[in-house]
Amino acid sequence: MKKRFTEEQIIGILREAERADADIRGVARKHNITETTFYRWRNKYGGMDVSDARKLKVLEAENAKLKKLVAEQLLAIDALKEFSRGK
Repeated sequence: MKKRFTEEQIIGILREAERADADIRGVARKHNITETTFYRWRNKYGGMDVSDARKLKVLEAENAKLKKLVAEQLLAIDALKEFSRGK
C-alpha cells in the first residue's frame, strides 16, 4: 500500500497544526486531507519526532512478521495433531 505522506510530512503537518493560531480545519484543507485523517495521525504520531516515527514503523513491520510466523507455526502444529490422530 503506497502512502501519500511520509512520516516526516505527517509530523510536519501535526506541528503546523499545533501552533496557537492554526485552525485544524484549515490545515487539513491546505494539505488536502480530511479532519478524520488528521485526528487519526495525531493519535498515532502526536508528540513524536521523526526518529520515533521511523522506529515505530520498524517495530510495526517486525510485529507483523512475528505474527505471521506464529500463525504459520500454529498451522503446522494443527496439521501434526491431525496427522497423529489418523494413526
